Amino acid sequence: LALERQIKIEANIEKISKADSLKYFLSRPKGSQLGAWVSRQSETISSRALLEQKFDEMKRKFLNKEIPIQSFWGGYILKPIRIEFWKGGDDSFLYVMQEDGNWTSSRLGP
Repeated sequence: LALERQIKIEANIEKISKADSLKYFLSRPKGSQLGAWVSRQSETISSRALLEQKFDEMKRKFLNKEIPIQSFWGGYILKPIRIEFWKGGDDSFLYVMQEDGNWTSSRLGP
């Protein structure tokens, strides 16, 4: 079933502080914290079995210990400034963030 939907987002992106990264890391379940030690996100892996083996190694390594955050681990904040929604036919809308923090909207041609 084709939904005929698209969204286009323009945004500013900022790296979050080390303190905010740590706060978020510590709020995650222990399995997710271990997972951050096992795999660098979106990196190619040779097999699922290797990933599971590394996970078991990390579980043993940090058994009954606090799981530390890695130096490379962190996040980004995406701050949308322009969002365009398109729905098949003639329904297109544009939302733009104004300097005062409010959004304006307008209808666009298809």
